[in-house]
Order: sequence, then C-alpha cells, then structure tokens
Amino acid sequence: APPPPPPPPPPVVSDRQFDRSSDWDKLGQRWVEGRVDRDTIKVGKKKDRYRAIAVVVEKSALEMFDMVVEFGDGTTFSPNLRLVFGANSTSRVIDLPGEARAIRKIEFRYGNLPGGGKAQVEVWGLDARDDDRDGHDGKGHGKGKGRGRGHD
Repeated sequence: APPPPPPPPPPVVSDRQFDRSSDWDKLGQRWVEGRVDRDTIKVGKKKDRYRAIAVVVEKSALEMFDMVVEFGDGTTFSPNLRLVFGANSTSRVIDLPGEARAIRKIEFRYGNLPGGGKAQVEVWGLDARDDDRDGHDGKGHGKGKGRGRGHD
C-alpha cells in the first residue's frame, strides 16, 4: 500500500486537533532566526515509535541545508533535504530506516531566504502504534493521542 500523505499545514483546525484526529504526532517546531540557523528539536520519548516523518514549513519560504535524526539507540539518519521550501509547504513522507524507531532529537541547518519573513518549521512523526496498518491507531481507533510537543 502507498504511504499515507504527509500532514498538510492545518488551514482550519489547530495542530492539536490534527494531532488528535490522525496518526501523525507533532514532534516540535522552531522559528528560523536568520540566513543560516541551527536548531534542535528534542523529542526524547523512548516509548513512542515512528515509521516516518514529514517537515512542514509555515509563514515564509526557507532553504533547508541539512537535517539529522538521532534515534533512541544513538544511531543517526540524514535524509536528503537540501532544497527550498515555499511558504506553507510540506516535504514528502520520509520513511525512517529499519523498524519503527524512537526519536531522541532532530537537528536542522537551514536559513530564511533574502527578502522573506521568518519561517516556522514543524516536524511530524507517523505513529507506529498502527502496526497492522489497518488505519487505526492501536486501541484508539484512528485517534492520535495528542502527545506531540509545541502545539499552537
């Protein structure tokens, strides 16, 4: 089966509502503060496991230079994301290598584009509690737990 679509920037519902009504958990968000910026989103919940992630960029365009995902066991993964994101855009679904994984932190190196405003970057994780891939999130029957960080 094809992977589920990445979470769109929620135009009508809040991030918290989207988190609770889908299999995507908001892992965190950061504001891009300059032409070249480094930030870390600490996820750190060892019991929560994810199969994929997606990046959502809001408010303004930005250039992504590098992203490194550190898993709970200390190994890292660097998806190829060197590209320009438009304002209010979403990356492709980025499958994580191997089995579902706990994520310790995600590090970014990115920058705002000249002439644009400050961009906000969000990272969403596809919850692995839906192990049988039937579209239902464990016993919650399609409902996320709303445990993501950095909700609006």
